[in-house]
Amino acid sequence: MEIQDQIQVEIDGDNHVMTSIETPIREDAFDKTDDEKIQIIEDCFAVIMETLGLDLTDDSLKGTPYRVAKMYVKEIFAGLDPKNRPKISVFENKYGYDKMLIEKDITLRSSCEHHFLPIAGVAHVGYMSTGKVIGLSKINRIVDYFGRRPQVQERLTVQIYNDLRKELETEDVIVVIDAEHMCVSARGIKDNSSSTVTMEYGGRFEDAHYRDEFLRLIA
Repeated sequence: MEIQDQIQVEIDGDNHVMTSIETPIREDAFDKTDDEKIQIIEDCFAVIMETLGLDLTDDSLKGTPYRVAKMYVKEIFAGLDPKNRPKISVFENKYGYDKMLIEKDITLRSSCEHHFLPIAGVAHVGYMSTGKVIGLSKINRIVDYFGRRPQVQERLTVQIYNDLRKELETEDVIVVIDAEHMCVSARGIKDNSSSTVTMEYGGRFEDAHYRDEFLRLIA
């Protein structure tokens, strides 16, 4: 890579550049089985470790390439595969509850797509039913699913919002994410006291009255 290209890559990464609301996935992303992907990543990660000068014959290190590959495919990036999307149950709002429902302090774990370092924080989700309600644990599962991808926090926030809006068949949804990024705390500026807050909302939450009530209740 040319020097100028390297500089631009660093700038794009530090600025958290996002090119699309959709995760940039290739059309052939699911042609390989999980086992095939694990084998390829295992081989590649072994090369990375050897290039760094590590001795893969050591008992502590020899299984690391496989462990990393399995972790990537089966755990922290499992949200890339649509087959891992949680089954979402929505129900008719037979009891007529039309006020705000909030699920707050949802554990959020993701990975920065620019450096593959952890993002950790919480998500707060609110909605007002216009006919449908969702099982509470399903909100947590949706947050977890979209977090299990290489992400930009702005995209992650919008993806969660869009998915809930579609499932609940309402615009009255709000999502707030407050998270720390290791690409900020462990490299570059190395600021370990800051967090990033993003928000997406629509419908009645466009009204400052409802939005402020939500923000007060999650504070």
